[in-house]
Amino acid sequence: MKNITIFCLLLIFSACIPIRIAPKIKDHKLMVAKKFKRSLPRETAYIFSDPKDANEFYNYINTKFKLQDLDVGYNSPIKIGDKTYYLTYHETEIPNKTLNLPLIVADAALEKEGYPTLFENNHMRRVGNWYLVLTVYDEDIRNCLLKKHPDHQKILAYLNEMKTEYLQTSNYMETLFETK
Repeated sequence: MKNITIFCLLLIFSACIPIRIAPKIKDHKLMVAKKFKRSLPRETAYIFSDPKDANEFYNYINTKFKLQDLDVGYNSPIKIGDKTYYLTYHETEIPNKTLNLPLIVADAALEKEGYPTLFENNHMRRVGNWYLVLTVYDEDIRNCLLKKHPDHQKILAYLNEMKTEYLQTSNYMETLFETK
């Protein structure tokens, strides 16, 4: 019984308790952006993990569509076939948060003995996970990612290609030389 008690105490005091866990998206996800993160618009969006640095997608879109830093990210015109669509994206972070129980207990013990706390700023650990949230509209301002939209499959295929190209390319000038 004593061994079980010691084991349980060690388990409790060496544990980090997860408070928030970011979603794991393997490829992409089509969903209402507001359900993914509350600060986003209530629109169906194409969402995928972004392992690259901040503003890399901005540079990619700016270079690929030759936007010259004008309206990048908000209703950027893209041409698919003979039709023009408008792409909007948001970079958003959802952090993993864990509560470090051993550090809280150590600080409480130090404080009880009259010593200053050592781990005050380390009670919680945050690890950021970045995502790109894309929406595409046609000229009639209809969301092309809705299943009932006539060009839904074409837009989805295009976004899959664009995501793959973005993740595999480091020099975005290469996108200008590719034949489509």
